[in-house]
Amino acid sequence: MAIKILKEGMDSEATDEADAKVRDIVEGILGDVKSRGDAAARELSEKFDKWSPESFRLSDADIKALMDTLSEQTIEDIKFAQTQVRNFAQIQKDSMKDVEVETLPGVTLGHKNIPVNSVGCYVPGGRYPMVASAHMSIVTAKVAGVPRVIACTPPNEGGPHAATIAAMHLAGADEIYCMGGVQAVAAMALGTETIDPCTMIVGPGNAYVAEAKRQLYGKVGIDLFAGPTEVLVVADHTADVEMVVVDLLGQAEHGPNSPAAVITNSRELAEAIPAEIERQLKILPTADIASVAWQDYGQIILCDTREEMRDEADRIAYEHVEILTEDPRWYLDNMTNFGALFIGPETNVAYGDKVIGTNHTLPTKGAARYTGGLWVGKFMKTCTYQQITEEASALVGDYCSRLCEVERFWGHKEQADLRLRRYAGRNIGIGSTDAAK
Repeated sequence: MAIKILKEGMDSEATDEADAKVRDIVEGILGDVKSRGDAAARELSEKFDKWSPESFRLSDADIKALMDTLSEQTIEDIKFAQTQVRNFAQIQKDSMKDVEVETLPGVTLGHKNIPVNSVGCYVPGGRYPMVASAHMSIVTAKVAGVPRVIACTPPNEGGPHAATIAAMHLAGADEIYCMGGVQAVAAMALGTETIDPCTMIVGPGNAYVAEAKRQLYGKVGIDLFAGPTEVLVVADHTADVEMVVVDLLGQAEHGPNSPAAVITNSRELAEAIPAEIERQLKILPTADIASVAWQDYGQIILCDTREEMRDEADRIAYEHVEILTEDPRWYLDNMTNFGALFIGPETNVAYGDKVIGTNHTLPTKGAARYTGGLWVGKFMKTCTYQQITEEASALVGDYCSRLCEVERFWGHKEQADLRLRRYAGRNIGIGSTDAAK
């Protein structure tokens, strides 16, 4: 049986015009903040969020007052989630070893893993206050050893969202700002009169935030280029349709342009999905969003074998991939393109998004073909070094001198020749061919 597309999502070309408009708007905002700093950021906050406090930075007293409005259970839940993220990030960091080795007699090479100096973390808060994003970025950066971590989140329902601010504080943020959108990303990346610029900007956001990060990349580092969240469920005859659809709509509620797809080799399951979608949309509180996402971006792909299912999953390379099959770990062993894998019916994307400990900032729009998601290593630079003895310099210099001559890099050759004169007593000068004899 050939692979059949029973339901197809919107062609990406249909979004090109909207993308162009976003690019233009973001370019203007970045230029405005760069030239006018705090004044521009304040005007943009007033325009887009109707928010213009005396200070965008929250004081210790502000933070305490907001945290005091939360229940003990909420605080404990945040702490539990952050403990899971911190523990896994520390395990990942422990896997990153500095190395130093003698590769030839007298030649010592090595690398060090060095945290970046400062990170700006964006924590979304528009339609949904994304409390968990504070864990994923701030906690992970702190585990990496970043000395200065600042965080911005937009106002929610007229002011700072208490649980988000609590999560930022408990995660270890050194500065917390209630500011949203492109103006927040620009302020953290470019700096203003009151916000020192950061080395790196991380965190998810809407299309404007994602585009701001894209345009700023190079001036600052970023975690990755993030588009709308994606979910793929790979299911066979052992999966039940209720769970498949719950897990599809549970991600489709992120936004009206969030792709959700099913790849299955069970025709019975494939044909049962549309009716189950309709049933669940009647009772889902976020159906107004999830229904549009499914209608415009939902896919049902019917395959024959698990090898075809794997190939299709690798082809679309989605952010979140759930495996609901009789041998789920086969996909872990054989798939190569995914942001995060959720193996078996016992787990799900919500666990990864909110609490279990793996990071939820993941590659979208096919980026899983070449990158993983945010992790402690993203905040660290693996920097090499070398140190050698005089004898080793004479040995290596001989080879280097000849190879530089082949490339006609005479200045490079002289660097080697100088060492040959100093450490090997060789009479070699610029342009000389003695070293090749």
